[in-house]
Amino acid sequence: MEIDGIGETKACQILASFELARRYFGKKDVKITFPSDILPFVRDISDKRQEHFVCLALNGANEVIGNRVVTVGLLNSNQVHPREVFSDAIVDRAAAIILVHNHPSGDTEPSQEDVAITKRLVQAGELLGIKIHDHVIVSKNGYTSMKERGVI
Repeated sequence: MEIDGIGETKACQILASFELARRYFGKKDVKITFPSDILPFVRDISDKRQEHFVCLALNGANEVIGNRVVTVGLLNSNQVHPREVFSDAIVDRAAAIILVHNHPSGDTEPSQEDVAITKRLVQAGELLGIKIHDHVIVSKNGYTSMKERGVI
């Protein structure tokens, strides 16, 4: 308000814009503690008509350092290979990853294929020294954590 032409109302508007920018561009290092913490990062795939397989890379403090779509599949299937899953995590120098994919049907129950690929990726991660914290299935109806189910 010390600047000529800026009154109390304009000063409040300027401060409000700074606060809005702070909230929008705020702290990027979001720590993942619970499976629900990843939902904002994958909200865009929850209602897709094709399966999308996403890898969230985490640093040693479980903060998200990368979020990439690994593969896009068909209506109800997706081919996932450890090479593709871990390539970006290695480049990011990730300490751990969280796997996420959607089920276009809306049913978040893990299939036998989901369990099998999760176990295969956990083994690959052990060889590479990159821990898989969880594999989460999302849909427009909610999510299921394989870690909470005891698969991981």
